[in-house]
Amino acid sequence: MRTPPATTRPPATAPLASRAPATARFATRLPATRVLTTALLVAALVAGTTLAPPGAASAATPGAARPGGAGTLTDPAPTAPAGPAAPHERGDSSAQAPPEEQVPLDERTATDQQDTVDERTPSDARDATDGHTPPEAPGAADRDERGRFDVPRRGWSNDVLRTGTPGSVGLDPGPVDAALEQVRRHTEPGETGHPLYAGAVALLAHDGVITHHTAAGWAVRYADAAGTELPGDRRVAMTPDTIFDLASISKLFTSIVVMREQERGRLDLDARVARYLPEFGVNGKAAITVEQLLTHTSGLEPWLPLWSDHPDVPARIKAVMDVAPKTSPGTAYAYSDLNLITLGVLVERITGKPLDVLVREGITEPLGLTDTGYRPPRSKLDRIAATEFQAARGLVRGEVHDENAWSLGGVAGHAGVFSTARDLATLGQAILNGGAHGHRRVLRPETVEAMLTDFNQDFPGNAHGLGFELDQRWYMGALSSPRTAGHTGFTGTALVLDPLSGSIAVLLTNRVHPNRDRGSINPARRAVANGLAHALGVRPRRGPTAWTPTADGGTLTTGHLRGRSARQRLEFSVFADLDAGDRVVVQASDDGVAWRDVETVTGHGDRRWRRVDLVTASAARYRWLFVRGDGYGGRGAYVDAVRVSDARGVLVDAEHDPSALHANGWRSATR
Repeated sequence: MRTPPATTRPPATAPLASRAPATARFATRLPATRVLTTALLVAALVAGTTLAPPGAASAATPGAARPGGAGTLTDPAPTAPAGPAAPHERGDSSAQAPPEEQVPLDERTATDQQDTVDERTPSDARDATDGHTPPEAPGAADRDERGRFDVPRRGWSNDVLRTGTPGSVGLDPGPVDAALEQVRRHTEPGETGHPLYAGAVALLAHDGVITHHTAAGWAVRYADAAGTELPGDRRVAMTPDTIFDLASISKLFTSIVVMREQERGRLDLDARVARYLPEFGVNGKAAITVEQLLTHTSGLEPWLPLWSDHPDVPARIKAVMDVAPKTSPGTAYAYSDLNLITLGVLVERITGKPLDVLVREGITEPLGLTDTGYRPPRSKLDRIAATEFQAARGLVRGEVHDENAWSLGGVAGHAGVFSTARDLATLGQAILNGGAHGHRRVLRPETVEAMLTDFNQDFPGNAHGLGFELDQRWYMGALSSPRTAGHTGFTGTALVLDPLSGSIAVLLTNRVHPNRDRGSINPARRAVANGLAHALGVRPRRGPTAWTPTADGGTLTTGHLRGRSARQRLEFSVFADLDAGDRVVVQASDDGVAWRDVETVTGHGDRRWRRVDLVTASAARYRWLFVRGDGYGGRGAYVDAVRVSDARGVLVDAEHDPSALHANGWRSATR
């Protein structure tokens, strides 16, 4: 279980969103304010890179020239200083200055002209035309998309997991190798005197190819809760096919079962839970809906000590049915095991089948997940990673670690599923494929879309689909985006799915072996996700290299400019995938000592290059200053194709003269 801080808002006087009739097709019954199709979502993400001029009340349009119009470079008349003109979209010829006052186009190459007019791919151009792109038929990734972080995907993948090399799908193995080395080092004693976890298995995949699948450390390492090391001949080594207690990743299996019943018409997500479980609708819970359980907005508290406070399974289930909510339904986000315990009971009630049977029949058997399920057989015990030494149970191995799930017979909606990294990646690939793997489908594409759509826009920072967590950088690292989905588990597990790149990151550890007091493994989770994100390339926009910062406070500065006009035009391409506190500040100086801010670049999630076009008062130098916040960081920022000109000609063209830029805390990068 986890108990992140609750996010609250005042009680709603109306439902969070209006709904179409429950009998309507699921894809059309979602709120109009929620973007449903993948194409619409990707188009919406285009706004993710923010270009904010100093003192602006809102973000300016990327690619707009300001002040002074779209590319207008004129010297102001002595008696009438020129004021800032309204910004225009790049390429809008209606706002051009008289020909004699423009930068002579014959001083640019043909590629310069194209780069200035359109910084986007053809699909992006369609985005700009009508606000969205048409759905794309499922299919394998285009070769130009493979191994790319800066080409966000549209539509679903259509891959069957297989093994291969990083190079076969365009990945740079270096960042992943470094991340896996960090995972391995965490199995050795650190500053605390003990390892962060006993052992780990990591799996990384891109475009359906498993490029890395490694194991480190031990599945069984300790003799007691104090952490006494077993002799070498009594330890059990971690292997790639080790089976782990997934803990709260089990919630994804329950959510998929719920969504399958919705597809069959047995369940209405808008309906009150009490419609299916009348005993649930007591003590202020009558208005709670199925959707609110899936999105953790029901108001239920995070956890109850069912295993210790109640004598048997019926009493424990009754305690969940009787509990009163802490907040009014729909007014707060609070992650709660009770939500998924309730959903497990609900699907058992409407189907007449136990939850473990529903998981087996609806998920693991169709997808061929032979090592996944509740209550693994004793015949597989030698492959199962040990978890905690508990006072009442001794060493827990092969039984669910979570006490409440154990007290419910090992099968519960919130915990209890065991799996391997390979099986979990297969489930992840099915989600990236829109609900199918190979020739076996477990969910409809529109259902998967809903599971990856943020229903919690009223609670910033707690993005959540119908089951999946979304955009959680604390464990998704640089793979995080509004489309990135996943979940973690208390035993030390994590699954991250990145639809925008067709990538999967799995990290499974037994971090509660021998006890749960050895600290957070979030650094290892982020390391794995970051390694995969940095293995994906950001291709320079022009030429073989671009510039990227390497240090807080790093600067990329032009040489001294020959001032010939009162105003100058500064153009550059920028890619920004940054954490909330990170930014690139474009500054100008007349003497190289005092600097004034011209533009601030931030951005997260859109994963596209943008062309910035600024007209500003003349300066002797320009620089790009990287400021790192106190967050987890993102994929980073890149600057390319820098050009400075005035009304009389080109002052700097860094593509033709790279020595025109001086780097301090920035480096030249090929990807």
